[in-house]
Amino acid sequence: MFNPKYTITNRLLGNIKRIAEIVTDLNSRSFPRVVLLEMERRARAVSAYSSTSIEGNPLPLTDVKRILKNKSEFVRDSEKEVLNYNKALVELDGLIKAEKISLDLDWLEKIQKLVVEGLVAKHNCGHIRQEPVFVNDPRAGKTIYWPPDHQEVIPMLKELFEFLKKNNRTIDPLVLAGIFHRQFVIVHPFVDGNGRTARLATKILLAKMGLDTFNLFSFENYYNSNVTKYFAEVGLLGNYYDLVSQIDFTSWLEYFTDGIIDELLRVTKELEKEAINPEDVLKTYHQKIIDFIKDNGFITDKDYTGLTKRAKPTRNLDFRKLIALGIIVKVGKGRATHYKMC
Repeated sequence: MFNPKYTITNRLLGNIKRIAEIVTDLNSRSFPRVVLLEMERRARAVSAYSSTSIEGNPLPLTDVKRILKNKSEFVRDSEKEVLNYNKALVELDGLIKAEKISLDLDWLEKIQKLVVEGLVAKHNCGHIRQEPVFVNDPRAGKTIYWPPDHQEVIPMLKELFEFLKKNNRTIDPLVLAGIFHRQFVIVHPFVDGNGRTARLATKILLAKMGLDTFNLFSFENYYNSNVTKYFAEVGLLGNYYDLVSQIDFTSWLEYFTDGIIDELLRVTKELEKEAINPEDVLKTYHQKIIDFIKDNGFITDKDYTGLTKRAKPTRNLDFRKLIALGIIVKVGKGRATHYKMC
């Protein structure tokens, strides 16, 4: 039975209270929708950049933003990693909003498949590992961690999910999410993509417990600011079986909640600094375009004529404004022209 060791220190308790205060403050305030949409777009780019950078992806943030905007059909593996992670963010966010996702073994495999598809052999894509794995330090050129045997992976994950279910109402959600994140990394259930899957699964867990990190902020950004510190806190050094009785989650939980506070404060400052130009404010007809795209995947001018009585030149101006604000993008030419969300 999984029974993690940790202590609710003054620092951890203070972090939990601070997060509740910041979230309550943010929820009580109103921000223009155009600002929130732009913040969501930035957060996805930062998350895709940071989470893949943690794993060694060399692409700078400027390139990541360009790749996400252009979405070329022929890409290198480093670009594929970024596109996969961004796709996972978008799809999982939609499933969370529609309440069509639950965190279990099947969903862990689906998440891992999203992040590694096209990058690893098919038998290692979307499947719990059936072989030993080792964690290497590429800088030192040696193995630094030996995870549990593959025969124990599924039983250990089931115990972890049972722990979450059993303590859903008795342990603070932040503590549960932090414990899940680290235990997942310790178990190392996949041949590849463990770190990215852990961070996405933790986002889902937090969202289902009331703290949605898909939209405005990226705790991956905090981890990427000091990758050495992140690995030191979340991982183990040595053989799992030699260390299992000594594992204590306290330091990691303090660090985990530090990161959420750091990102919440950063986003709060960005929201406060956003200068709102009256020309940037969205009107009802602009919102109809956005809502139609979210429901149908794209919109054409013909679709828009069914939503509004605005003349064709004015409709063109509406599309151009949303393009200029970075909310939608024009695809195709002539009769094939349609518009999608950025």
